[in-house]
Amino acid sequence: MPELADTELIRLLSRPLTEDTEVRPVLLLIEGAAGTGKSSLLTRLLTALPVPARTTVPAATEGQQPAGPLLLAVEDVHRAADSDTAALRELLAARPAGLACVLTYRPEELIEPGLVLGPDTDFPAGLTVVRHTLGPFDVAAVGRLAAAALDAERCPADVAAALHRASGGNAQTVADLLDLMVAHGAGRLGMPPRVEDLEAVGTPPRLATLVLRRTTAVPEPLRRVVLAAAILERPATARELAAVAGLPEDTGHDALLAALHGAALHEHGDGRYGFAAPLEAIAVRRAVPGPVREALHRRAAELLARRQPVPWEAVACHRRACGDDRGWLRAVERAAEQYADTGEVERAVRLLESSLANGPVPPHARSRLAVMLARSAVIGLHSEQTRDVLQHIVADPGLAPGVRGEIRLDLGLLLCNQMGRVREGQAELVRAVGDLAAQPVPLARAMSALAMPYWPGIPLADNIGWMERALAVATESGDPVAQAAVAANQVSVLLNIGDPAAWSLIDRLPRDSDLVACRQQAARGLCNAADAAAWLGHYEQSRTLLDEGIALAARSGASYAEQTGRGCTLVLDWATGRWAGLPERARALVDEAGGMPYIASDARIVLGLLALARGEWADLTEHLVGPDALDLDDGPVPLSAAASGALIRLALAREETEPAAAQAAAAWRRLRSKGVWAWGAELAPWAVEAIARVGASAAAREMTEEFAAGLTGRDAPSASAALDWTYGVLAEYTGDLTAAVQRYEKATAAYTTLPCPYHAALTATAAARCALASGEDAPEAIAALADCADRFEGLGAAWDAARTRADLRGHRPLEERRAPGRPGYGDLLSPREAEVAELAGAGMTNRDIAAALHLSPRTVEQHVARAMRKTGAHSRKGLAAVGRGDAEE
Repeated sequence: MPELADTELIRLLSRPLTEDTEVRPVLLLIEGAAGTGKSSLLTRLLTALPVPARTTVPAATEGQQPAGPLLLAVEDVHRAADSDTAALRELLAARPAGLACVLTYRPEELIEPGLVLGPDTDFPAGLTVVRHTLGPFDVAAVGRLAAAALDAERCPADVAAALHRASGGNAQTVADLLDLMVAHGAGRLGMPPRVEDLEAVGTPPRLATLVLRRTTAVPEPLRRVVLAAAILERPATARELAAVAGLPEDTGHDALLAALHGAALHEHGDGRYGFAAPLEAIAVRRAVPGPVREALHRRAAELLARRQPVPWEAVACHRRACGDDRGWLRAVERAAEQYADTGEVERAVRLLESSLANGPVPPHARSRLAVMLARSAVIGLHSEQTRDVLQHIVADPGLAPGVRGEIRLDLGLLLCNQMGRVREGQAELVRAVGDLAAQPVPLARAMSALAMPYWPGIPLADNIGWMERALAVATESGDPVAQAAVAANQVSVLLNIGDPAAWSLIDRLPRDSDLVACRQQAARGLCNAADAAAWLGHYEQSRTLLDEGIALAARSGASYAEQTGRGCTLVLDWATGRWAGLPERARALVDEAGGMPYIASDARIVLGLLALARGEWADLTEHLVGPDALDLDDGPVPLSAAASGALIRLALAREETEPAAAQAAAAWRRLRSKGVWAWGAELAPWAVEAIARVGASAAAREMTEEFAAGLTGRDAPSASAALDWTYGVLAEYTGDLTAAVQRYEKATAAYTTLPCPYHAALTATAAARCALASGEDAPEAIAALADCADRFEGLGAAWDAARTRADLRGHRPLEERRAPGRPGYGDLLSPREAEVAELAGAGMTNRDIAAALHLSPRTVEQHVARAMRKTGAHSRKGLAAVGRGDAEE
């Protein structure tokens, strides 16, 4: 039955206290386990009830028969003496008019289960009786409490879940844990709380005292069943508890009844029993003497080893706790193999890295566990501890070359993919090739990793050479996993460079293999293919590949591939104009990625590109060149090119042409050194414009022709559209406006077909601008500008909308312009003030706004001042809420 709201309880109790007509007396039973908030609820009720006088009676009524309205509140009635409960029964039997009685109690501590006032409990007719049960909080409620206690805007989902799990949702335990977290410094300096902050505080003293008091109340030797539950941690059957306790089954049955009667243990349903919260088990476990605890762990390991399937990680924990190091090591290996077979990669990584870092692993076994760890880590999400462990083992001079090579291979992939340390990772991969000469399976993987063109440092021709060698070695090996890994990389190589042959290879990836490792490689290949297709402009195909790849990655435990797929989704949504909620989704991925820079790189690029279009230029700088931003010289080449294009455009908008040209030259050298010109789509138009605007028209022409030559024979729709755009830029800045209009319009048509609405609007704006400059088709061009401004605004591109309207305003027919002496806008914002207010609210400086709207900084300053006065905004940031509805044309 759901809990009643406070208002309903107040209404229930108020009726006999306040109504003139005769109303049946009311008994409200508030039951709940220790710490569920009974006292808090009672306090709220007593404070809110509308009676002139209130009486709180401890437990005894001394046989008095009260007259008139009486509110009787008895806390913890389960502790009342027999004489007091007898008096309460007598009072309730009399059913005096005007009585509202509230009893709170812990059901687990009643002498007779379910009988609130002892064995003779009876509720006579004519008495309204309502039971209100207080249960545990859900995760959302725990999160709200945590946010309030830690003075945080919100409690991270993982922290709320961990708090709920540790406390069992018990209100008092949650409050105590939060008090301890605050005392230990959680939430200071505006930092959100972390799971580590919770793990550091241990069991609250109040909870430990309660559970130990209940445990010691269970007679010896029956108490051992409680200790067994503490060792097993999870709820267990009566037979399992008896076996771990070392008790005969019938004695174990009696012991369990005693533990349940004393509330030391609780029923969890399905014939299982245990503690209400994990923290209770920890408190009991710590109080058990060492020799007793070791015997319990030994019996627990024996019990669990007989289950099918065997929970090997739990067996490993028990064997280590009882001092069985050899048994622990065997169980760790079996657990890691079990997780690898079922695709639970993250659990394998955590277990292996913890074992290698902290466990008693003999030298002969370290390399074996390290190889298992490396294989799992490269599929999952990175850990600094994993890297440290692997680097320490690789440095061991006694390690066999083949083992060292295997570990180097996965360490190199870990450094490149998850950690963003590309040069270091590539060096490890090259060393791995030397170490693995006699092992074709890992050798093929190392070579195919060096074939990936995504990274800088290795020219495309060398990538292709590594790919050819990897294919030959994998074919010769006959190993299906090696062949799957190489096939996934071959798809990535060919598709990234725009080779049409890649599409047929995608269909051959082993999605339905019986081997989970093959399915993981297929998932990686599909997600990588989706990413490549997104940058090429094959948006529909990319989404299809992405849906399949993410689903397969989730089923097979390829966590890294699954996360990269999420980043690709953001790129797709940005390119295709699905901007609603996109910044929030991108920030969420950045937050989740933590210390994994390349998991977050797609999200950061998208945030930077959005910030540019919206006029949030300070945010753009943070996302693209801030301390956590992508390293343009060492990052993935397509992302580096896109980021460079945005930074060049920002410099051009600020009229910083020389810095823009310098950035363009550097970015072009990076793209040329890699040689994958399909990745120039987001760079080429802005780079050529920057070079042309400093007067280097010959260099701009050479760049354009180089871009065109690099796309010959390539299937790259986005880059092909960008090539027309780039030719339009070249024509515009060399004075051929007619050719510029034609090229811009051709680019617009291509972007519309893709579809890529933002780029279509950018090129359509450029075409209209050039048409107006040439004096041709002025009405049509003006209409096109107005349409583009509306399209920009629909996307949320505030800066582009404002600068387009600024251009439009200068080209309107004379009869549509404001006549001299026209009345002012009064308290409403003028169109220009609204544009300035929107950009100022987005974070642009007066200088930036002036450059964007072709105004003087002084004029912008005046517009901002008037906008703040008219809207009542107290700061520039407050102008962000100003809508264009305040302006009249």
